[in-house]
Amino acid sequence: MEEEKKKEAEENMEEPTRDIEKEMEQEADKADVDAILSEEQTGEENESKGETETPNAAEEEMTSSKTDGDSQKEASDEGKERKFFKKKKDKKDEKIEELTDRLTRQMAEFDNFRKRTEKEKANMYAIGARDIVEKILPVVDNFERGLATVEHPEEDPFADGMNKVYKQLTKTLEDLGVTVIEAVGKEFDPNLHNAVMHVEDETVDENIIVEEFQKGYKYKETVVRHSMVKVAN
Repeated sequence: MEEEKKKEAEENMEEPTRDIEKEMEQEADKADVDAILSEEQTGEENESKGETETPNAAEEEMTSSKTDGDSQKEASDEGKERKFFKKKKDKKDEKIEELTDRLTRQMAEFDNFRKRTEKEKANMYAIGARDIVEKILPVVDNFERGLATVEHPEEDPFADGMNKVYKQLTKTLEDLGVTVIEAVGKEFDPNLHNAVMHVEDETVDENIIVEEFQKGYKYKETVVRHSMVKVAN
């Protein structure tokens, strides 16, 4: 009987310890489950944070672009306001500018007209002078032919008078710009000379003028009459 009582007492003592061990095991299992649940919840929160961060960045970019657009719009609005509030020119000032521009244009046109007219006048004067000189040259030729027939014109009063008139006429032509074209001994130039004869002459070089039949004249830089010459081949 005593042994049975001892066993019962031992069993009664073991049951609380078993209950305590079960409770400890249950608490450990619960702690593990809580840890697992907390990890899963943490992962979900991180994912949700990542998803929410992306739209925030996009919203920031949109916000920045909006601010840039707003600043440009404000700048354009300020420019428009400046133009709007810019002081307009007075009608008198505009009229003065218009008249000044018109006067400047008319003065330039008049200056061009004056230069063109002066050039035309100079050309007309040169043409007229050349025509007159061309008509006087036959008179000069006749004086030269007449004086050539007199051997000593200074001894003949009439011939001497003719010679003085001839010199006065040639001096007047020289003063007007009429010059004689050099011919004899010069190389033939078709712009100045008119070759009417050719001769074989070994004493002179080829294409050299050996004789002049009629004098040629120039008025300033224009040929009035070509020299009539004989050229050596």
